[in-house]
Amino acid sequence: MKTIDHETLAGLVESARQSPRRRSHLNLHPQLDDPIQRLLVAMEPDSYVRPHRHSQAGKWECFSVLHGSFYVFIYDEHGRILDKHILRAQGKGTKIIELPPGCWHSLLCLESGSVFFEVKPGPYTATENKDFAAWAPAEQTPAVAKFIDWLQRAEAGDQAAAMQIK
Repeated sequence: MKTIDHETLAGLVESARQSPRRRSHLNLHPQLDDPIQRLLVAMEPDSYVRPHRHSQAGKWECFSVLHGSFYVFIYDEHGRILDKHILRAQGKGTKIIELPPGCWHSLLCLESGSVFFEVKPGPYTATENKDFAAWAPAEQTPAVAKFIDWLQRAEAGDQAAAMQIK
């Protein structure tokens, strides 16, 4: 049996704050080839999750917010925002979102110390896990700050590729 308590979440949040990527995860599944991947992810607002999709058949993802809040962006293949959802632990807002296979998406953390629970089919294979969007900047490049700033104001219909930020 596994249990997650306040101290576990606090440690995960502190790891995210100390991480260069400004996020940290804790796998609850026993190994990377587990057929169901279950993990906790802590993020800080300046963390960048590059828009991506999971193109393998049957590779959906489900997110449930435990603490804080996040935007989840859904894009078309050209970087146009189709939808923008707020996942919020407290108050109004979506609590759980499930994304189908092949859906272009990204997350933006809105509050320090935010944590979500993720469930997705395994196995995890790093080279096959994600297709990153060519219209969005690569992680840890100078254009990331501008992209995050744009995302904070972006709405459905806005297009990332129009920013010329690669």
